[in-house]
Amino acid sequence: MSLVHDLRTLLGLGAFRKLLAVRLLSQLADGVFQVALATYVVFSPEKQTSAASIASAMAVLLLPYSLVGPFAGVLLDRWSRRQVLFYGNLVRAVFAAATAVLVAAAVPDALFLLCALCVTAVNRFILSGLSAALPRVVDTGEQLVMGNSLSPTAGTLAATSGAAVGFVVSLAGPEGHAADAITVFVAGLLYLCAGLASLRFGRDRLGPDPEAIPPRLRTAVAGTARGLVAGLRHLAQRPVAARALGSMAVMRFCYGALTVTVLMLCRYAWTDDNTEAMALLGVAVGVSGAGFFAAAVITPWAVARLGPLGWITMCAGAAAVLVTVLGLPFARGTVLAAAFVLGLATQGAKISTDTVVQTAVADDHRGRVFSLYDMLFNIAFVGAAAVSALMLPPDGRSATLILTVAALYAAVAWVMFHTARPAPVRVSRET
Repeated sequence: MSLVHDLRTLLGLGAFRKLLAVRLLSQLADGVFQVALATYVVFSPEKQTSAASIASAMAVLLLPYSLVGPFAGVLLDRWSRRQVLFYGNLVRAVFAAATAVLVAAAVPDALFLLCALCVTAVNRFILSGLSAALPRVVDTGEQLVMGNSLSPTAGTLAATSGAAVGFVVSLAGPEGHAADAITVFVAGLLYLCAGLASLRFGRDRLGPDPEAIPPRLRTAVAGTARGLVAGLRHLAQRPVAARALGSMAVMRFCYGALTVTVLMLCRYAWTDDNTEAMALLGVAVGVSGAGFFAAAVITPWAVARLGPLGWITMCAGAAAVLVTVLGLPFARGTVLAAAFVLGLATQGAKISTDTVVQTAVADDHRGRVFSLYDMLFNIAFVGAAAVSALMLPPDGRSATLILTVAALYAAVAWVMFHTARPAPVRVSRET
């Protein structure tokens, strides 16, 4: 099979395997850390969780990415990406350990969220750096498509596995906040391992090229605004990539709204027991992860036949139909089936979008564009949580929200269909 051959070829590249190892360890830690946050904020027995409280927590943890993101892009185009991966994970390990202490001490939520914010904010540098470095360890063309299929999807699966590890540690640990503290500490150890794994690269192996780096950091920071404008202008000159990014942001909004819905269904609609609610959420995460894995297998084949824009169209169109059919009953089985479909559609579209951006954007602008990409992701997700807080009843059952999400998926499919369709050729007649 061509897929098996391409995959074997990619895994035969030593540099790609090293970069993949950093991603797997880093996102495994992310999964563990995110579960610790969820159990502490959402599933604590003494707290009455609402969609509004979930939205508030997401806003505190994710909106600052909109400020960090631009600096991440400008600096990633100037700093050694190897150093970013090392020091970024080291900083996260330190703040994760501090967060564990705060959780164990049962401090006010504001102080806990501030420390957790320091862990998650650095994530923008890590994920943007991994995406910007990928073209440095694989060839362009089919290898890059396969790399975008395998690497981010494997990272998502690692995060899913980390979530499973986090659930197990939390359920097996002692009563109260001590279990959450232990889970956060485990995440910190994994962040440390990810940082050490990045040292297997030479300092300049992942770019950017030294001759493209301005000599002074102060100049780079002062030029952040100009760099962002240049990145936006660079993207504006590539309308296909811009539309792909916009469509992916809308799909991220839909995924965020449905994530909050599933959280509320697990917490209040399907069971009254917190332990069972956590188990149900773990199953939903695992099923969605299976959809991510299916996307990694299917997307290279689909892109080869439909093109990346055609595959985004197919993913969005399928999600529009199946979210309505599977989501409206609000039953466990159908919602879990929808989680698989959304995992497949979201990851399939993201793989294609990554490929479109990486091939359309020049290397010296890639870090900035991927940081803008991350900004759109986070703003869309937080916006989805805010909208969900306004629309969702306490038990999470809202037909209006499901139909709104389906309409947005359909709009993405329509836009990407017309973007992918070649423009008609006009033949002039000379008289």
